Amino acid sequence: MSLAAVRSLRPTPQLHTAQELEDFEQELVDQYALAGVGAGLTDGYVAQERSTLFSFVRFLSRPVWTATVDDGDRFLAHLRKDRGLSHRTVHSRALTLGRFYEFLLARYQGEIHAKTGHVLDQPIDHFNRPHRAEYSGLTRVPPSDEEIEGLFGRWREALPDARKYLPATRDYLAASLWRRVGLRITESVMLDIRDWRPDLGDHGRLHVRFGKGGMGKGPKTRLVPGINDTDALLRWWLTDVRHQFDDGYGNPDAPLFPSERHDRLSGCCRRAGDDALRSGLAAAVRRWLPSWNGRLTPHVLRHYCASSLYARGMDLKAIQELLGHEWLSTTTRYIHVHDNHVEQAWTTANDRVTTRLNLHAR
Repeated sequence: MSLAAVRSLRPTPQLHTAQELEDFEQELVDQYALAGVGAGLTDGYVAQERSTLFSFVRFLSRPVWTATVDDGDRFLAHLRKDRGLSHRTVHSRALTLGRFYEFLLARYQGEIHAKTGHVLDQPIDHFNRPHRAEYSGLTRVPPSDEEIEGLFGRWREALPDARKYLPATRDYLAASLWRRVGLRITESVMLDIRDWRPDLGDHGRLHVRFGKGGMGKGPKTRLVPGINDTDALLRWWLTDVRHQFDDGYGNPDAPLFPSERHDRLSGCCRRAGDDALRSGLAAAVRRWLPSWNGRLTPHVLRHYCASSLYARGMDLKAIQELLGHEWLSTTTRYIHVHDNHVEQAWTTANDRVTTRLNLHAR
């Protein structure tokens, strides 16, 4: 993470009183937060980092510049064993502490020694820093093609007889986007009618304006092509269904996925929340794929999308762009192949060689 240059121009007298030491510690945390703001991090991300740092300060019960690797060991063990935090959360907080102390070592090491007499140490090193692979959470291996086809086929057939037809079709379409083009649920919720651009490309494109940005640097936009029958689904939705919710269909800024609730001022539907869309998928899974009840989430469908497209021949770089990943290594963790993948790849490669040789022989 790059940090903006923030320097204190004050002299460095020796600190003596408890209040002076506390004020200096607060200044170090504030300078780290200010540097993050200068680097373009969002206010929410900076606040989350400050919360992690203050929790470490409370745990340490002495100035941050006195922390050692033993303190880092104890703090991470405390998060896992005493507080019961998830592997992913512990990993995230370890990285926050590591970045903070890298900041202090780079900018304030000399000043800290001059004011306190302490030599700064890095409490998060390569021995206690959690590995990303170990702390990546549960493996989200998706259902098989047959299971997914069965679920969505029965869901689609049941729509005309749904007790609440409009929210049922909305939930079905949202889940179809997760399955077919790997949208995140937060990206889906924020889509407006104008974000579907049928005039772009061969299949139309969805303008995802609120994609996940790295390191808290705000939304990352991308254009998602309407491949995998997504274009046909959106045409059906916008032609036959969306206008039945409210009169805001003609407003390009109206939500693509509306709620049943109406705004009292405008009279138009509010935006559906992620809880409503999650609940729609969960109810369908309980009914038509009970073996996956409680396990098939929107994010697992995102994994299914990546795996199914890869199995059909789409290269990893294209899948990376579709899913909006910054790093190709992230995309590879979304690809789940069958046990006979190596044999199939070998057969396909030999078939290509045989074809080339036959063409050359002619």
